[in-house]
Amino acid sequence: MGIGILGSFLVLTVFFRPLLCQQSNTDGFFVSDFLQKMGFKSTKDHNFSAHFCSWQGVGCDSKAENVVNLTANSFGLSGVIPDHTIGKLTKLQFLDLSNNKLTGLPSDIWSLGSLMYLNLSHNKISSELSSNIGNFGVLENLDLSVNNFSGKIPEAISSLSSVHILNVSRNRFDSEIPSGILSCHSLESLDVSENRLSGLPNGFGSAFPKLKFLNLAENEILGKSSDFSRMDSITHINISGNMFKGSVVGLFEGPLEVIDLSRNQFDGHISKVNFTSSFNWSHLVYLDLSENQLSGEIFSELNNAQSLLYLNLADNRFSQQEFPTQIDMLFSLEYLNLSGTSLIGQIPQELSSLSRLKALDISKNRLSNRIPLLSNPNLLVLDVSYNNLTGDIPLELIEKLPRMERFNFSYNNLTLCASEFSSKTLQSAFIGSSNGCPIAANPALIHKKGPKHRGFKLALSLTFSMVFLLLGLLFLAFGCRRKTTIWAVKQNSYKEEQTISGPFSFQTDSTTWVADVKQANSVPVVIIEKPLLNFTFTDLLSATSNFDRGTLLAEGRFGPVYRGFLPGGIHVAVKVLVHGSTMTDHEAARELEYLGRIKHPNLVPLTGYCLAGEQRIAIYDYMENGNLQNLLHDLPLGVLRTTTEDWSTDTWEVEDDDNNIIQNVGSEGLLTTWRFRHKIALGTARALAFLHHGCSPPIIHRDVKASSVYLDMNLEPRLSDFGLAKIFGTGPEDEITRGLPGYIPPEFLHPESSSPKYPTPKSDVYGFGVILFELITGRKPVEDDYPEDKDGNLVGWVRGLVRKNEGSRVIDPKIRGTASETQILEALKIGYLCTAEVPAKRPSMHQVVGLLKDIEPAQQ
Repeated sequence: MGIGILGSFLVLTVFFRPLLCQQSNTDGFFVSDFLQKMGFKSTKDHNFSAHFCSWQGVGCDSKAENVVNLTANSFGLSGVIPDHTIGKLTKLQFLDLSNNKLTGLPSDIWSLGSLMYLNLSHNKISSELSSNIGNFGVLENLDLSVNNFSGKIPEAISSLSSVHILNVSRNRFDSEIPSGILSCHSLESLDVSENRLSGLPNGFGSAFPKLKFLNLAENEILGKSSDFSRMDSITHINISGNMFKGSVVGLFEGPLEVIDLSRNQFDGHISKVNFTSSFNWSHLVYLDLSENQLSGEIFSELNNAQSLLYLNLADNRFSQQEFPTQIDMLFSLEYLNLSGTSLIGQIPQELSSLSRLKALDISKNRLSNRIPLLSNPNLLVLDVSYNNLTGDIPLELIEKLPRMERFNFSYNNLTLCASEFSSKTLQSAFIGSSNGCPIAANPALIHKKGPKHRGFKLALSLTFSMVFLLLGLLFLAFGCRRKTTIWAVKQNSYKEEQTISGPFSFQTDSTTWVADVKQANSVPVVIIEKPLLNFTFTDLLSATSNFDRGTLLAEGRFGPVYRGFLPGGIHVAVKVLVHGSTMTDHEAARELEYLGRIKHPNLVPLTGYCLAGEQRIAIYDYMENGNLQNLLHDLPLGVLRTTTEDWSTDTWEVEDDDNNIIQNVGSEGLLTTWRFRHKIALGTARALAFLHHGCSPPIIHRDVKASSVYLDMNLEPRLSDFGLAKIFGTGPEDEITRGLPGYIPPEFLHPESSSPKYPTPKSDVYGFGVILFELITGRKPVEDDYPEDKDGNLVGWVRGLVRKNEGSRVIDPKIRGTASETQILEALKIGYLCTAEVPAKRPSMHQVVGLLKDIEPAQQ
């Protein structure tokens, strides 16, 4: 009996042991309660019957009473952390809950005043950051990256005087970085990248004497280079994708190793960096200054950066200069991008000595002559497109191409034997190149034949050559009498072709326009990034079949638009601005040159221009997938069209082998998803935000409408015609009132006074709001049936229903069910704000971009 009682006691002891070890109000109880409520399952490493200090990820103090370290990263935890769990671990110093699916924090987490390390990164926490963050007075490392925190970073961050590492990247924080951060003098690493921050506090640079790593990339920060002065300890700086201005020279200070200033508005000469000061080129391993406004020479001192692995200077305004032969001094280079840097001359053979080079991009320059061998053993990416290169592509280089990841030789005057490349590769990587294969040669047979027949074949070839030579001499002898007459005829024909005289008159359905020039070949066509191309008005005539109606794409507000191919296979859209201009030729050329150098992923590039008499002709990159007006309203989605006669709908189309016209976007049905329509809206908003806030002075589009939004070959939205209204309008009020019905802001339709109404950025915001309504409803701004609106237009109809809280009625049936209705209604509210009757109540385009990013559909 005694044995039975003893056994029962032992069983009960084992059964109740977890409760005995994890009594309420102990750290063990709080941790186990937290893990179980967050969906964590017990494992061999987390046997809740064992003492909590032995659990994986749990560290206790010397008395094994209090948890001081809790590491639960990648535990599969999800949901909102409940109160009275980890918030009760009063001695906790180290907390890592990263890489889970947490959506909210407990209110008592801010009471953990002993925390020195807090990592909540890679979760889904959606809230504003509490000002109670200031309670973490001894915190040294804070990581909140990759979440959905929003709103302002609280001023209470000033209390984090001990923090060394602060990372709040990839969230949705907005407004300026608070001045409270200037009190964080111990900061060594600061990362606020990929948010919506708009400014820096005064004295930012001098506040952090220990700062080594700074990342402000991909925000909307307006600032200047002097904001970063006196950062004496900095080694890594990345402020790319913002709107910083000023001279780049002042940023080259201290022991910098990594510099990324790309996609800003910095200017100045890199050659003026003061090398006698604290900056030492030999420390530098990464330099990206691309897409700024830098000028001067490139390589005067860069050759001292012999540790450099990555160099990107693309798309700046450097002086015209030859490719430096001393490039081989940068022997550590693995990535080199000098695209669009005004290089001339030939590609130096010295490039081959860069044995570690993996990527080389020297496209969009004025390089000439032949391509050298380029025997770099590790080369994986090569782009020499858009130059003036000539001759054969070296056979050794051709043989390397199949092993490369990417290459492009397009838009040069190169020759290659194309038999070993697919038609797709030829159409994408060798545009404009000519076939240099020997006549009747079959490379496959050449490789397969054995060496024993080579002597016989050589003798046979020589015999045939001699026979043909003799026949040729006989032909010349018998034809000598006719030679002079025939040559004279051909010469006269050639002269006539080259001296086409004007003036030239052309007709469309709605207008007649005249190019009053004497000789077509005397009027230059300027290709802005390739000024050495000697195109003339003759080439435009040839490209458009003398501006034939068969090449007419559209007739817009400024005039007709034609499709054509310039020499070298350059596919362009030619816009003739027939309504005149108040500018002189010199002024118009200067403005067009300026517009041609404005680059953004969501703008249609202005390739070149021609001043033909009083006509100003703008030349754009051809957009393969048409414009939003046609795709959304004029064409049935997914329909295959079999005629090319009707160009009046401004449709830009692609022909297949059967002479059918296929709408790329329609055939894929992308416009029947909200994801794709949101992508179009966001891209268009980014383009306008760049024009308004990223250009100095700001550019007001003045004619924002669906037919100005195009889709390129990659289905990226691109805004066209920016800057044209300013150049070719006749008056400030006329610039807007001549716009399409339905897009004209109310302040121009119902002016409060007789004084002229000048366009402002808020005029563009209104036009964007109309486009957003079109994307959501699938309806036209006017002409559709709007029985509930007295003015019979889209804006009045939608705004009226939104005010009645009936916005869901306007959603296009084609996109219903492709996304959350709540998400689409949020977009509708953005359009409502943009179309406010009072311009001051409309948001800026920067704010619109932020709002659209907030409702960006998740990737599938």
